[in-house]
Amino acid sequence: MAQRVCIIGGGVIGLATAYALVRDGAEVTVVEARDSLGSETSFANGGQLSYRYVAPLADAGVPLQAIGWMLRGDSPLKLRPRFDPAQWRWMASFLGACRSSVNRANAAHLLRLALFSQSTLKHWREDDALGGFNWRRNGKLVTFRETASFDHARAGLADPQQQQVLSAAECAQLEPALADAPFVGAIYTPDEEVGDCHAFCQQLAARLRASGRCEFRLGQAVTAIHHNQGAVNAIELGDEVLPVEQLVIAAGHRSPLLALPGLDLPLYPLKGYSLTVPIGPEHRAPELSITDYNRKIVYARIGEQLRVAAMVDIVGFDAALDPKRLALIKRQARDTFAQAGDYDAAVEWAGMRPATPSGVPLLGATAYRNLWLNLGHGALGFTLACGSAQVLSELIGQRRPSIDLQGFTPRAA
Repeated sequence: MAQRVCIIGGGVIGLATAYALVRDGAEVTVVEARDSLGSETSFANGGQLSYRYVAPLADAGVPLQAIGWMLRGDSPLKLRPRFDPAQWRWMASFLGACRSSVNRANAAHLLRLALFSQSTLKHWREDDALGGFNWRRNGKLVTFRETASFDHARAGLADPQQQQVLSAAECAQLEPALADAPFVGAIYTPDEEVGDCHAFCQQLAARLRASGRCEFRLGQAVTAIHHNQGAVNAIELGDEVLPVEQLVIAAGHRSPLLALPGLDLPLYPLKGYSLTVPIGPEHRAPELSITDYNRKIVYARIGEQLRVAAMVDIVGFDAALDPKRLALIKRQARDTFAQAGDYDAAVEWAGMRPATPSGVPLLGATAYRNLWLNLGHGALGFTLACGSAQVLSELIGQRRPSIDLQGFTPRAA
């Protein structure tokens, strides 16, 4: 008998999970509070599938660095303390994770999942002919404006067999758009990828609808989860009670609202912003993905548009556009790539990345025997989605997971 699985959340994580489960023969229901799929954090993110550059934000020296950032008007990080116990608990746990040994261990966990996610997406693209989302293997440059940060990065490559250290001249030779950029060098990873996350979500949704084994419940918010004797048995959708056999929570930064007794979901939204800049024939946009390390800005060419994404704002749950933050991103992008596109016609966006303090997602089983988590991917949701989905499908199907899940196991409250 096929597994029947209900998934709360219709972003890239929830949809990828549904796709992996349907591929494995399950019957799936996806419940999404909004009227459309992939329309929040997945809508206009950075677009980079950054498999080998996955170091968590929490690291030694970051708290002191963050204080310096907060004193600057052009800081990539903004903290607005609130009378919110969840924010303070998250910040305390984040500070506890800001140690080199913890960062190295968490980076290793993320790299393991990221590389599996890359191989999973490869299988889906090739075996299922899954396309239509501007996927390219274009390579990525992490560029540095300061010699000290460049030296630190080159001494700690995540995957030395696949990464190259390049001088400024070598960067410009590889990517002509960098000819006039003020970088001292870069780390180059040739097999990194790029894609349109929202379009990917729509392709997954189309395949799921065509399968005949996936139902979508859109515009319906889950208001409660019913449980009894160590298992969940139903979810409330307003006045409707929907029975469930297996339940996956993949509702992003709002997932803590669904927490049950004994279940700890240490998530907080890290607000980010993006510009989608049209590229005309007269423009000279970078073909390679670029991460400006010192300014914490990523650039990714997605078809005939340049996606520019940046900022970590720890300011609560308000997803409204901040004109000052967007103006800063636009000014810095013009300063770096003046001819990359029509910045005056850029489409502005803000989204809430659901992050754990450690930067490692919550993936797997819970104390409730039929309740599963796929949460907390932060800025790496698109990168980690396929691997996370496949692992969860294996677990629900009572198969051995393809990777070691050390570091990902959700903890009890």
